[in-house]
Amino acid sequence: MQRIPLTILNGFLGAGKTTLLKSLLLQAHRQDLSVSVIVNDMSELDIDGVLIANTEIVGREKHNFITVSADSISSPGGIAKLATALDELIAQNRPDHLFLETSGSSHPLPLIKLLRHHPHVRLQGLLSLMDAVMLENDYAGGSTLLPRWQENVRQRRRWVEDLLAEQMLFCSQLLLTKVDRLPTDSVMHIARTLHTINPGVAIVALPWGNIELDDVLAMPDYDFQRVATLIEELEVAIEHPSDHQPYDIESRVIHDDRPFHPQRLWDTWQQHLGEGIHRSKGFFWLPGRDDLALLWNQASGSISLEFISYWKAGVLAHEDNRLNDEERHILQQQLEAMPGRFGDRRCSLTVIGQRHQLDDFCQALRRCFLTEEEIDWWQSGGAFIDPWPQRVGRLKS
Repeated sequence: MQRIPLTILNGFLGAGKTTLLKSLLLQAHRQDLSVSVIVNDMSELDIDGVLIANTEIVGREKHNFITVSADSISSPGGIAKLATALDELIAQNRPDHLFLETSGSSHPLPLIKLLRHHPHVRLQGLLSLMDAVMLENDYAGGSTLLPRWQENVRQRRRWVEDLLAEQMLFCSQLLLTKVDRLPTDSVMHIARTLHTINPGVAIVALPWGNIELDDVLAMPDYDFQRVATLIEELEVAIEHPSDHQPYDIESRVIHDDRPFHPQRLWDTWQQHLGEGIHRSKGFFWLPGRDDLALLWNQASGSISLEFISYWKAGVLAHEDNRLNDEERHILQQQLEAMPGRFGDRRCSLTVIGQRHQLDDFCQALRRCFLTEEEIDWWQSGGAFIDPWPQRVGRLKS
């Protein structure tokens, strides 16, 4: 029986893996290609899994989608879960192609070791996504990445630079994302700099998270021999069976039923978002547009707000919701059964970054929720200054 081809989307936090995966799934759907997907999120909140399931192309009920959350898929526990997930997907539904989206803190080496002699899966491509804006802002266009990585090697320490460099070294193709936000000269400088780390792979600029599925499917099988020496050199350095949070990266989860104060949230983004906060994402709501379920999507210093859907509580409040009496009654019962005092409206965020900055930033975010006095004022007709863009993008499914 032929082994099923697998493509891995690897890359640091916020590089655009979920955006790319959604694009590939939409193309596969149009081509009537049978695909199965595994998504890994180091946070228990599993935002990426929700967004992929929201495409309605894959889902647990279709037996072609599994999430591995609250663990890095390259940790010992994550590798065990990945092996189980692969067996489950293949047993339930032999797809034409498999996709694996790793968490941003995942190292490719344990994945390579698992798949090198896998009896049912063959690794066709390992695509590493690199955020051009992050490299431009945090690593001087990539120029400081190599010397910082080399210094870490000399000091025998494992920091984020090691993860970034080694994600590049193991990839079969390097995808430079968010290039539409930078001048062409800057993008070219970044590409030339990254070539000094791995001159053996092609670097492809990827605006708007788009790549042709046919190009991905046409990639040759992964060349394990090319990285054999690299595996030997790194095995001792990066294998930490007891360390489930490598590179000093941790995650925090924030849950609250209250909306954010728009101005305080804006000020917190401007004043408290440091370099050590690599990623934050999740669902939230704002007073004044309390019918909209919004996606908070932050990577490095950039933040986007996207419209996901309408809250059920917002739909019920709409005068022109076109619900009949029975539908309105059912929706009202559903909302009354929910634990939050605002129906299904809620804020659920995961924040990922360096340990020394995480707690301070999370405390600043928690101070952004409306106080009880502000809630009373708002519910009595008060309005808050809202500096966020009034026109937000709709997240396509």
